Amino acid sequence: MKPARTKTPRKLLVKKGSQTSLKDPVGVYCRVRPLSLPDQECCIEVINNTTVQLHTPEGYRLNRNGDYKETQYSFKQVFGIHTTQKELFDAVANPLVDDLIHGKNGLLFTYGVTGSGKTHTMTGSPGEGGLLPRCLDMIFNSIGSFQAKRYVFKSNDRNSMDIQCEVDALLERQKREAMPNPKTPSSKRQVDPEFADMINVQEFCKAEEVDEDSVYGVFVSYIEIYNNYIYDLLEEVPFDPIKPKWNSCSTPMRNTDFVPPQSKLLREDKNHNMYVAGCTEVEVKSTEEAFEVFWRGQKKRRIANTHLNRESSRSHSVFNIKLVQAPLDADGDNVLQEKEQITISQLSLVDLAGSERTNRTKAEGNRLREAGNINQSLMTLRTCMEVLRENQMYGTNKMVPYRDSKLTHLFKNYFDGEGKVRMIVCVNPKAEDYEESLQVMRFAEVTQEVEVARPVDKAICGLTPGRRYRNQARGGPVGDEPLVTEVVLQSFPPLPSCELLDINDEQTLPRLIEALEKRHHLRQMMIDEFHKQAVTFKALLQEFDSAVLNKENYIQGKLNEKEKVISGQKLEIERLEKKNKTLEYKIEILEKTTTIYEEDKRTLQQELETQNQKLQRQFSDKRRLEARLQGMVTETTMKWEKECERRVAAKQLEMQNKLWVKDEKLKQLKAIVTEPKAEKPERPSRERDREKVPQRAISPSPVPNAPPVRLRHRRSRSAGDRWVDHKPASNVQTETVMQPHVPHAITVSVANEKALAKCEKYMLTHQELASDGEIETKLIKGDVYKTRGGGQSVQFTDIETLKQESPTGRKRRSSTAAPAAPDGTESEWTDVETRCSVAVEMRAGSQLGPGYQHHAQPKRKKP
Repeated sequence: MKPARTKTPRKLLVKKGSQTSLKDPVGVYCRVRPLSLPDQECCIEVINNTTVQLHTPEGYRLNRNGDYKETQYSFKQVFGIHTTQKELFDAVANPLVDDLIHGKNGLLFTYGVTGSGKTHTMTGSPGEGGLLPRCLDMIFNSIGSFQAKRYVFKSNDRNSMDIQCEVDALLERQKREAMPNPKTPSSKRQVDPEFADMINVQEFCKAEEVDEDSVYGVFVSYIEIYNNYIYDLLEEVPFDPIKPKWNSCSTPMRNTDFVPPQSKLLREDKNHNMYVAGCTEVEVKSTEEAFEVFWRGQKKRRIANTHLNRESSRSHSVFNIKLVQAPLDADGDNVLQEKEQITISQLSLVDLAGSERTNRTKAEGNRLREAGNINQSLMTLRTCMEVLRENQMYGTNKMVPYRDSKLTHLFKNYFDGEGKVRMIVCVNPKAEDYEESLQVMRFAEVTQEVEVARPVDKAICGLTPGRRYRNQARGGPVGDEPLVTEVVLQSFPPLPSCELLDINDEQTLPRLIEALEKRHHLRQMMIDEFHKQAVTFKALLQEFDSAVLNKENYIQGKLNEKEKVISGQKLEIERLEKKNKTLEYKIEILEKTTTIYEEDKRTLQQELETQNQKLQRQFSDKRRLEARLQGMVTETTMKWEKECERRVAAKQLEMQNKLWVKDEKLKQLKAIVTEPKAEKPERPSRERDREKVPQRAISPSPVPNAPPVRLRHRRSRSAGDRWVDHKPASNVQTETVMQPHVPHAITVSVANEKALAKCEKYMLTHQELASDGEIETKLIKGDVYKTRGGGQSVQFTDIETLKQESPTGRKRRSSTAAPAAPDGTESEWTDVETRCSVAVEMRAGSQLGPGYQHHAQPKRKKP
């Protein structure tokens, strides 16, 4: 047995003796009906008495290996095609009826696809009574001689029973019999031949250990759940001649037409059990009466002709058998008039409508709507089973959705531990029902794992057992029991033989006389003893009568007080019932409002998801557009940069040409001034200008014939580190005494990564023209650092300046003035050496003006 697990939360009711937490799994049985035609393809095979196997029929999808997929399912017991109704009843329903007679509840329902034999299993057919008539037969066989008089038990609208004395019950019987059309069936009527063969059960079945000191009453009710509405199939709808009745064609109905009953509501009693409010409960005294009531309701049940079943049930039917039990009083004569001692047990026999696929049943209109509601209620039942199993297996506390369907809401107490639950899975082995049968097997597999709390045994009455038969013994002979006189005669001594064999026999008569005298003497003694005991017993009776009279007076006073309390409680109950109806109406309105709000919520969520998707698409379009615009901007920028460089290069070339012309003029002027004859100048090419660096004119020394001075190199202030000495090829040799010198330096004309990687210091020798026309040399120093990308960067930290100046403090000029220009204009430049120096430094391709240019290689931009 599986261990107890956490049960679904519910309103707890404290019961006496509820100390056990044992649970039993839901009993699931499988019944396989025979094929309609012998040549039909079969997809279900019975392996043994607990296992069935499903075969994939021809034409259905195969599994990955290409073989037919075979699945086995286990049940508590499997009944094959040759199983009789009696065998099925003994295994499944007999224990439930036995529990019913002993005060315990039970639920038995049939489940399967349409046309699988559910109704045949529950109701039966002529000559083969189903589970329902066999249950009724067993009940009346067990309690037949212990039934109470009709109307001793009286049902009320609160799912409980009232009890009245036999006098009141007799008056009510006479009143009912005087009515022209009594609602209660009479046991004196003949059995309807339409169902006579169904209830003619040959096998006698009876429960064991029936309480003989109690009286019993049987009440039956019959309802159906159609399109999630509950209807009472036993309700007699009165015809109102004032209000016309309308049928589905919007035409008035004839007076003889049947008026459909109104739907009923579900309510909860004081013990938190669900019941159908206002449901008709009929008291029956025999199997024939009970089945007649069932047959009367069966004719009102909704059935229809579908493509798969000629008489397909379009609703779930529930036939309730309520057994009322009350103990006899201490004398064993009458029923104990205490409502608290009444025990009510109920057995619900449910015939579920078959699950179906509309593409196979060809349902349309109302049939399609009915099929949708049937499948929805069965899906809710399956969901409840799955949640119950999950709560019990994994210890979760999820809410079981009982209220989603009237079917599950009505029977939720059974799954919460108010009785045993049994399910018969009916399957049709034909290949066309393979997919539906597969879903039914999966549901059965889930249901078997649900555990239901074991019902609690009823409390034992404190009265002495055997009261009924003791009272019958006092009142007269009962059955084969010996009379009191026979017992007394047996206590006398036996008479001797009275046969005289001889005329001279003198012993027989004296022995007979002696025996008779002894008997007479014994009889006289018994009479005397009897008179004494009679007197004593009479005195005791008088005392007992006086005590009973006193008790009756006391009880009468108590009864008057109780009646006042009961009248007040009845008024309070009526008020609460009205309030309950109002609250139920409000709950229905709130449920409808909640449904509307949930639909609006789902609609808004869908709209929100649509808007979010739209925003996501717009955002992605925006990012693509930004990337495209960024590419266009980059492309346009590179295009204009190239155009600007081209224009600057063209402008530089133009200025270089102009400068060369002026240079030539200056050289011609200088040749004229210094030498009488000069060779014709040759125009240098651009490559020659780049390769050949003109030497700066040497100014005349202020002191002639000065001794030569040894060149000294100026030592750098940071000579301890390894340096990169960057000297561009365009620099001019100044031929000064002080020259920058760094030991252990790597001298390069163009800065490169390889040289920078080997050194810690960097020095750039840069030359530019000062304001006085002299060349000014700057030593730009910096530190080399490694970057995260694996390269090197230079951070400049210091600048040293080397400058050559004239001692006179003025610009050096030529000794003779320049001649006038041929066109009569005077030259702008008067100092030939200064102008030549400027011409040397103003190299072609410079972008920053005279005397300054970039020495590092320009960085190439990515396209």
